[in-house]
Amino acid sequence: MVRNMTHNSSAMSPRDSGRFITEKAKDVTISKTAVRQLAEKLLEVVDKQVQRWCSHELNPKVSDEDAVNWIFMCDVINFSFWSEDQDKKFCVKYGNGTWTGYWSLCAAVNRALKEGIPITSPKYYATVNEDTLSHLLRSDSQYEMPMIKERVQCLNEVGKILVEKYDGCFLNCIKKCDQSAQKLLQLIVTEFPCFRDVAEFEDKTVALYKRAQILIADIWACCQGEGHGKFTDIDTVTMFADYRIPQALVHFGVMQYSEALKRKLKEGHLFESGDREEVEIRGVTIWAVELLRDEMKTLLKEKEKGDDSQLLSMNAVQIDHYLWDYRRDHDQETSSIPFHRIRCIYY
Repeated sequence: MVRNMTHNSSAMSPRDSGRFITEKAKDVTISKTAVRQLAEKLLEVVDKQVQRWCSHELNPKVSDEDAVNWIFMCDVINFSFWSEDQDKKFCVKYGNGTWTGYWSLCAAVNRALKEGIPITSPKYYATVNEDTLSHLLRSDSQYEMPMIKERVQCLNEVGKILVEKYDGCFLNCIKKCDQSAQKLLQLIVTEFPCFRDVAEFEDKTVALYKRAQILIADIWACCQGEGHGKFTDIDTVTMFADYRIPQALVHFGVMQYSEALKRKLKEGHLFESGDREEVEIRGVTIWAVELLRDEMKTLLKEKEKGDDSQLLSMNAVQIDHYLWDYRRDHDQETSSIPFHRIRCIYY
């Protein structure tokens, strides 16, 4: 199924899309019992996730314009890092480690900057070509990062728009949005076509907006909710529907698949963007995290531990960060749960 890349202002919000998809889903369900059990666990750990983002070796250590440019560029091409064979991964050696998956992108970007290449400058990547980007994102194994052509297209597209309309700086987009995550979200999906992560489901246009929302969340985390990353409505941002968080939610029993879908996943079926099962997995993932957040707030109130500031600060971003890190930190435990395979620019 081919996605419609034109902007659709009538698309449901990601939160409403998650609820609607869950209500209509045929192959993916949520266990309310498991939601409560995981919510109990998350209460003890989730508030540490912003600090973990900031302390990661590869993430920016300041919250200035350069950091915003770094985050924007990385999230423009933050998609499709899975390897066909777990023993044949692309990787990048940088700093104190050898990095795979999404972190290999961050390592490659940092390596390019260290080599004096202004890879995070919109003026630079507005005209970058495939050969140059292939070299900049080169792997230190014999297996290269997939979808280089599509990454070039995305970078050229957004770079030209930033140069032509925003003085070559994404920070100018942020300044237009009055510290509102929702205003920034709408600006991103209106101005930059490659962020328009929507699908048709049960005759409705549903928005999932993985990369657009993670872009906002990364800026919020980098700035720890202050300065350029101060969004008064950050709690309206949902989790970032990808192919990894579902693995964690299935592992914890929160999400369950039909036998037919399990068979497809185990057989390594390659989904197309907009396939019904693919949309169900992503939409139910969004709604499951919304239920987790709501349950955590309920538990805090029941235990009389949550003051108003705790309740207000608890959001889906932190839960997503925890689940994504958990899946990666517990790769052996979760690897038996197949993820849905897809090659697309949305995640």
